[in-house]
Amino acid sequence: MRRRRPRSSPGCADLRLAVVSPFVDRRHGTERALAHLLECLAEQQRCEVHLYAQRVEDLRVSPPAKRNRNAPAAPAASVPEGGRIYWHRVPALPGPHLVQFLGWLLFNGLCRRRDAWLGRVSCDFLLSPGINCLHPDLVIVHALFHRLRDLASENGEQPHQSFFRRWHRRLYYGLLVALERRVYGNQRTAIAAVSRRTAELLNQYFLRADVVVVPNGVDPAEFHTEKRLARRADARRARGFHEDECVLLLIGNDWRTKGLPVILAAMASLPQLPLRLLVVGSDAPEYFQELAAHLGLQDRCLWEAPRPDVLDLYAAADVYVSPSREDSFGLPVLEAMACGLPVITSRFAGMAEDVRPEVDGFVLENPQDAPVLAQLLARLAADAGLRHDIGAAAARRAAGLTWEHQAAAIWQLLQSRVQHDAKR
Repeated sequence: MRRRRPRSSPGCADLRLAVVSPFVDRRHGTERALAHLLECLAEQQRCEVHLYAQRVEDLRVSPPAKRNRNAPAAPAASVPEGGRIYWHRVPALPGPHLVQFLGWLLFNGLCRRRDAWLGRVSCDFLLSPGINCLHPDLVIVHALFHRLRDLASENGEQPHQSFFRRWHRRLYYGLLVALERRVYGNQRTAIAAVSRRTAELLNQYFLRADVVVVPNGVDPAEFHTEKRLARRADARRARGFHEDECVLLLIGNDWRTKGLPVILAAMASLPQLPLRLLVVGSDAPEYFQELAAHLGLQDRCLWEAPRPDVLDLYAAADVYVSPSREDSFGLPVLEAMACGLPVITSRFAGMAEDVRPEVDGFVLENPQDAPVLAQLLARLAADAGLRHDIGAAAARRAAGLTWEHQAAAIWQLLQSRVQHDAKR
């Protein structure tokens, strides 16, 4: 059990929040979303955030204050104006990803119990972006492994994966599915989903009709059309892209699920068009590079690792394309829209709910339909005016989704839980 401090009143402004996430940075979608949420909760809602993580980058944090277990908890007046984020470093276990995750579950739980026992931290709530502990008060669901496991079964065995990798992935997904069943099936755990699609899947798998939909946001000061265009020439020059080429961009991991093979097939059917493809993510690239070479696209594709300066990627592109077979939200789609880029996604992506087809983006009904995707790419590549008009409408559409809106919705959910607990 977590040691909780007594609350002076429901909805108190000095809320202390424990957050568990293996790492936080600006290179990956879920972790970038978490970084913005924690900043908003600390700065705008005066939350005292205690972040339990193995690695933190690009987020202003403070070391945890040392306190004797017999000393009284700090009074509310001691909480600094604007709140603060304290980083409690959690040890990491080396080895395969499955071993690392098991070590993470063990060590973050031990660290939180140690701090509670020593009187260092006494929090009101435990928040987890996904499955990171067994007894969270609130989970923000960015990915649903029940659905990803079903999708992997539909795909069958992947010939490019080794025997060890296939079995490792199968065991890892099996563990996460079991944990989802335990955590999401617990009616006492509040759940926020990043899209209506994810909320519907949570109800389908776990009979959770009480899920609150809280979409991700975008930082309009960082992602906007003028800033992208100002960096366009340098970003394209650094990658060897010519002005007369139409550059497609895909960002994310698990490139098969994101639709990379379909993008390559569509490009291969359009050899007459000056299409280039920039692929960014942490997936193993060898199979996809071989596929690109087999299709005669090896000189038209560029592969990059994730980077904190995401805007530089959008600056290099003309179209963002991600015909995902499954995506709980699709943060790069929203960021690309905010930057004034036309986007192509699929109806299996959560962001599709905020894209009006043929108005501020394009939504594929069948993400595996390469000929239909090829038709869209041909239209966009040949018509700069269409790209401009769709991109401008996309930027206006994205302006309504900000991190401040997301944080306000999460804050309201936390406050409702405070009031609910106070009545018990």
